[in-house]
Amino acid sequence: MAGRLGHAAIDCLWIFPPMVRGRREWGLVAASCFDQGASRRVVTARYTAERTGRGLYLDTRLLDEGVAPADRLPRVMEGVVRRGPQPLGSPRLVELGGCDDAFESLMADFPGELFEEAVAGPRAPD
Repeated sequence: MAGRLGHAAIDCLWIFPPMVRGRREWGLVAASCFDQGASRRVVTARYTAERTGRGLYLDTRLLDEGVAPADRLPRVMEGVVRRGPQPLGSPRLVELGGCDDAFESLMADFPGELFEEAVAGPRAPD
């Protein structure tokens, strides 16, 4: 997400708990990006991942969802949780404020093999 949007553009991230079934995982990350004044552009990144004997396969999709006042976004994110197919819990809020150091600190929490550059590629059709 930061590779496409740029670290400086991201104000906050909401990292939703993934849904896991067997070796497959589906997840969502929502970003509020600086826009005009108190408004934020909302961008979501959806992913599907599968670990096989050949490696980790990842399919991602980045969507521009629109613009909203920053103070309304926490309520919007809780609405996403309520409308979800399963009760997975609330998202983790990470406030970055466009700071490179805050983003790098967040990324250090995740193992390197989870990043797009390290995966085997899109999953082959069944």
